[in-house]
Amino acid sequence: MRTEIEKKALDLGFDGIGIAPAEKLDEVFFNKWLDKEFHAGMKWMERNRNFRLDPAEYFPGVKSILSVILNYYPGDDPLRPEDSGQVSRYAVGRDYHLIIPDMLTELAEYITRLLPEAHYKAAVDTAPVFDKIWAEKAGLGWIGKHSNLITRELGSYIFIGEILLTAELQYDDPAKNYCGTCTKCIDACPTGAIVEPYVVDSNKCISYRTIEHRGDFPAEWNVENKDWLFGCDICQEVCPWNKFAKKTKIHDFLQVNGIRYTDPVVIKEMEVDRFNKLFSESPVKRCKIEGLKRNAENVICYLENK
Repeated sequence: MRTEIEKKALDLGFDGIGIAPAEKLDEVFFNKWLDKEFHAGMKWMERNRNFRLDPAEYFPGVKSILSVILNYYPGDDPLRPEDSGQVSRYAVGRDYHLIIPDMLTELAEYITRLLPEAHYKAAVDTAPVFDKIWAEKAGLGWIGKHSNLITRELGSYIFIGEILLTAELQYDDPAKNYCGTCTKCIDACPTGAIVEPYVVDSNKCISYRTIEHRGDFPAEWNVENKDWLFGCDICQEVCPWNKFAKKTKIHDFLQVNGIRYTDPVVIKEMEVDRFNKLFSESPVKRCKIEGLKRNAENVICYLENK
C-alpha cells in the first residue's frame, strides 16, 4: 500500500512524501509565540489556534497526516538590471495555490480508491495546519533555525502540502536536525527577525512586511527592508543546505515576465488593469497593488540612498 501511494505521489510530480500519525501538538511553544505577538497582523493564527494544535478538531476522525514536498527553485538568477528590486524566488512563477491543491486532490482520490472507507481533507498553507511540523514528523526534512523546512536533497526552496486521512498507514520516523552549530541565517537577517534559533518575530520579517502588512511602513522599516519588492530570500540564500537546490521540474514555477528583478519605478507607476493582468496568477497579487506600490516606493528610496 505504502509503495503504491509513494509511486503515485512521485508520478504526479511531488518530490517527496512522508506520513505521520495525527496527534495533538505541544501547545507551549506556539502559545508563547502568540503571547509575544510575534504573529504580528496575522490574527488568524490566534483565531484558529485549536485547529492548528489538534488536527482532530480541524478534521474529526483523522488518524494519519501525509505530507508532500514540491521543489520550486527556478534555477540560477538572471542578469540583474541596475536599480531593480527583488521578488522572492517562490513568487516568480505561477501561484502554487493554483497548482498544488489539484495535485493533492488527485493523490487523495487515488488513496481513497485503495482505501474505500477512508475520508480525506487536503491542505496547503491556507489551511490551519502546521505544515512544516508535520513534514518534519513525516521525515521529509527538519525545521531550520530560520523556521523554514530544510531537506537534505533539495535544500529549503520547497512547498509543502498535506492530506489528512481517516485511516492508519505505515508511518515514517521524524527527521533529524542537521543545522548543527550553524547560525548563518541568524547572522544574515538584516532586521534581526530570527530573535533566537527557530523563533521568528514576524513584525521584523521582510517577507511579512512586504506581503502581509497593510498600510504604510513605519519610518525605520524603509532602510531595513532593503531592495525587496515582495518577500525575502536572505535567510535561504545563505543556508549551506541550499547548495543542493536543483531547478524545479514544474514549468509553472519558472520565472515569467522578468519578475525576479523588477524596475520599482514601473511598479510605482503601474495602473490597476496592468497589475491585474500581470499578476492575476502570481503570488504577488497577495499584497495587492497598494502594497506593491508601497514596497516599490521603499525600494526606490533605498536604492537612491544606499
